[in-house]
Amino acid sequence: MTRRIMVIDLEKCTGCNACAAACVAENLNSPIYYNPPPVAKLLGLAEEAKSPEEAKTLIHELLWLRTRTRRVYRDGSMTVYHIMCQHCDDAPCVAACPTGASYQRKDGIVLVNPEKCILCGYCIAACPYGARHVNPFTRTVDKCTLCAHRVDRGELPACVETCPTGARMFGDLDDPNDPVARLVRTGQARPGSVGGVLGPTRPRVYTVPPQKKR
Repeated sequence: MTRRIMVIDLEKCTGCNACAAACVAENLNSPIYYNPPPVAKLLGLAEEAKSPEEAKTLIHELLWLRTRTRRVYRDGSMTVYHIMCQHCDDAPCVAACPTGASYQRKDGIVLVNPEKCILCGYCIAACPYGARHVNPFTRTVDKCTLCAHRVDRGELPACVETCPTGARMFGDLDDPNDPVARLVRTGQARPGSVGGVLGPTRPRVYTVPPQKKR
């Protein structure tokens, strides 16, 4: 059996946001999940905005993020936390969904079927990680998919492939020879990507904490 996991090494992360940019580039025009208007057209609408605030709102809707980062400064050092779907073993979003739109694959990846989503918002409220949002193109709930379409082709998620420092890693928890899974089994990587485990959800996204400042 395969159990997909992601490990994020916070010591290696520089906060460059290449992961978020790669996610947008990979998924914005993906016909697998939705078919949005051309990017150039949407950028044109942003340029015609009546105020900077309106332009910012339009651009934010254009560049919706399935994964994003948050910088935390403490004692003269910076730690970058990654906010994204945790693909929990006990996913509260799946339990809360009344239509079965939110579901979990056998390999642990949690997805949303846009054809079943009625935009009730129950899953958004149930997620303790703030990892779900409304896709402005489809008007359905959206989130990180761990690039399931790439994984099914034997490829890495776009964010993992793009990360210039190797901070993001992808593996199989059930593979005894997987170096990424070894980080989890040895306790070097801890559950959760936002600074700790939130509730009994058993996240499939892990972090290697930054080294303590000497």
